[in-house]
Amino acid sequence: MAAEVIYGKQLAEQIRQEMKEEVATLSEAGIYPKLVVVIVGEDPASLSYVRGKQRASENIGMSSELMELPEDTSQTKLLDIITRLNEDESVHGILVQLPLPEQIMEQKVIESIDPSKDVDGFHPINIGRLMTGQETFYPCTPFGIVVMLKRANISIEGKHVVIIGRSNLVGKPVGQLLLNEHATVTYCHSRTKDLKDYTKKADILIVAAGKAGMISGEDITEGTVVIDVGVNRVDGKLTGDVDFDSASQKASHITPVPKGVGPMTITMLLHNTIKAAKWIHQK
Repeated sequence: MAAEVIYGKQLAEQIRQEMKEEVATLSEAGIYPKLVVVIVGEDPASLSYVRGKQRASENIGMSSELMELPEDTSQTKLLDIITRLNEDESVHGILVQLPLPEQIMEQKVIESIDPSKDVDGFHPINIGRLMTGQETFYPCTPFGIVVMLKRANISIEGKHVVIIGRSNLVGKPVGQLLLNEHATVTYCHSRTKDLKDYTKKADILIVAAGKAGMISGEDITEGTVVIDVGVNRVDGKLTGDVDFDSASQKASHITPVPKGVGPMTITMLLHNTIKAAKWIHQK
């Protein structure tokens, strides 16, 4: 039996409609959530992505500003801009688009953002809060995956989740979020031996390795939930880390690429910005 396809695009549209109503309610109370996205350089893919974030913000009635800086911007200049944004009370969320040019240390930039405005959820303080189960801003892609599972009525508690990939952006934080939801979590990576032994034992398989088609139907068991986080371009087409055609014949649920996890990432960024606005005004 073919899998039920979880379209993140449809879920995202539904959630954004709910957010639109929340933003309208906040506006009536004099609270106007504002996101500022900073991009350094003119990478076409990054520019397209950040403009997508800006459009999504405006579509739910949220204020959004895009700051485009030249490729040769110094680290000192960027840190000065972040300091100003930290101090600007009208700004609730700050996002610096990665990757950054080589003259700028990414970690230094991430750590310079006020944790209460870190809507990407990458500041060490927010990661620490995530690790200890505290309320915080969760990294957007991992958070989007958890919301997808819940909205699709997929039980997490007690399930064996296998994650392929251990990046700081997706693999590590999604594992911790699911651990906080009482799943049993196994991490696999490039040094893992006999990968199929692990993927075959997964109730929920999350693939975030950045290697096109690395998982196929023969790597999973009947009824596995498959979440494909990979985004690869093969012969001019976007494709995931999972061979969708074969895996969908055995999985109970599966996400496509595109229109799967991606739209949820931007949606959770909007969620975090609204949350930041509410937090700041509760102080």
